[in-house]
Amino acid sequence: MKIFWYGHACFLLQSEGCRLVTDPFGPEVGYPMPGLSADIVTVSHEHYDHNAVKAVRGKPTVIRGAGSHEAAGVRVTGIPTYHDRSHGKERGTNTVFIIEMEGIRIVHLGDLGHVLSFEQVEGIGAVDVLLVPVGGRFTIDAEEAAATVSQLRPRITIPMHFQTPHLSFELAPVEGFLRRFERVTKVPYLEIDADKLDEEQRVVVLDYLHPAR
Repeated sequence: MKIFWYGHACFLLQSEGCRLVTDPFGPEVGYPMPGLSADIVTVSHEHYDHNAVKAVRGKPTVIRGAGSHEAAGVRVTGIPTYHDRSHGKERGTNTVFIIEMEGIRIVHLGDLGHVLSFEQVEGIGAVDVLLVPVGGRFTIDAEEAAATVSQLRPRITIPMHFQTPHLSFELAPVEGFLRRFERVTKVPYLEIDADKLDEEQRVVVLDYLHPAR
């Protein structure tokens, strides 16, 4: 499997049989529009920087909300959470998605706005790859993101939703999160195999400028 980051909370998870895009954004967000095609699109919540489904080419199955979903041979499970620390009173709800592809469990936290409860951690279960927001303001910040990593204990953590030169609004930069970890690498994209996952935890920062795939 290959994981590409296109900025903000938008990733392409590409296996031999499926292309899954998470939280596609519109041009207002500031990043170059990736022009992706997909079999599946997940939408964590209905804000313009996460739900631009029409920007994705093809006729993808769109997955929203909690519960168990299956499409193109991929199982996706939604865990209900909130976009803020006030049980959704400020910014509404958010869905954490567990995506199972090629024997790998990827967890996309969307715009998680609070530290997970014990019940939510139990519901998520084992995590191979964690896609975690770290920029604060609209989501958990660096300290809370690090606490979430400690809760879920993923083998690989990929930060998202932080300040970059292209982003059109202000978030905290990724460095406040990275300094809390010893094993940090930066790569253009991540290629992983279920049989070769390192047992030791590490943080991987992905580049965000790629041509359409």
